[in-house]
Amino acid sequence: MRKLLIGMAMTALTMTANAAEIDGVEITVPAGPGGGYDQLARAVQTGLQDLGLASSLQVVNIPGAGGTIALANFINSNSSGMNLLTTGIGMVGSIITTHAPVTMEQTRPLARMTGEYLTIVVAQDSPLKDMADFAAAYKEDPSKLTLGGFAVGGSDHLLYGSVIQSFGGDVSKMNYIAIGAGGEMLSQVMGGHIATGAGGYNEFSQQIESGTLRILGLAAPERVTGIDAPTMKEQGFDVDLVNWRGFLAPAGISDEDRKLLDTTIAKMVQSADWKKTLSDRGWVDMYLPSDEFSAFVASEQTKVGDLLKTLKIVD
Repeated sequence: MRKLLIGMAMTALTMTANAAEIDGVEITVPAGPGGGYDQLARAVQTGLQDLGLASSLQVVNIPGAGGTIALANFINSNSSGMNLLTTGIGMVGSIITTHAPVTMEQTRPLARMTGEYLTIVVAQDSPLKDMADFAAAYKEDPSKLTLGGFAVGGSDHLLYGSVIQSFGGDVSKMNYIAIGAGGEMLSQVMGGHIATGAGGYNEFSQQIESGTLRILGLAAPERVTGIDAPTMKEQGFDVDLVNWRGFLAPAGISDEDRKLLDTTIAKMVQSADWKKTLSDRGWVDMYLPSDEFSAFVASEQTKVGDLLKTLKIVD
């Protein structure tokens, strides 16, 4: 019996060791702690390690310039290998608006992971109660309605522009204030220093549940299960915008390493644990493997560029 138990234990240890298919990967987050990019990186770090699919994953935050500083650092520091950079629709816009000297073509798209419907929030004591109040305040004096978001040209900026355009407002008069993600955004909104904040629901969920923030509207096509908030569409504003996020790998990653990362992440997204993470955080499952994500990124660059021009954010 003792030999049998020892044998079973050794088999279990061997299976666990073999399951850790990747090791020592560094995930760069192009923003400070607490925001959507950071939350995705740390959720994937936890998910892969808890499932025994990876070990020694590290998350490093490099904020600044809408993610383009981290992108440049990632490109310059990773000509090959298996390290990852968190990305999203906001980075696509920031590259265009900041005229960044680096582009996503200098990386290899690895996986699209999640989507998060964007929302506009206000402090609990704000006079703005719904989207109609937002539109009225903007029409009365756009300069007094301070609109906080993560980066110029990012998803938050696109959201405000789309909303203003939906009620016929003058987008060129938008008083948009670029603020760091996470805690910095929260303190500015809750302290009354800016009128509104924009971002993914999960970035504000704790404060919404505690009653310190309120949602004016969710940019989803219909009500989202688990989120007690009206959509912008049901309030008469034709806005539907999802903030997708995923990972980039080095441009010079070998086919072998890319396939290993691809299959490892695919195993995680199929797990019950990951599906629970999506549900708990209110994230939309938008997973695409490497080849499909590469085609998607190319199409998004054109789409976001056209939208930025339509909203007169860029010429």
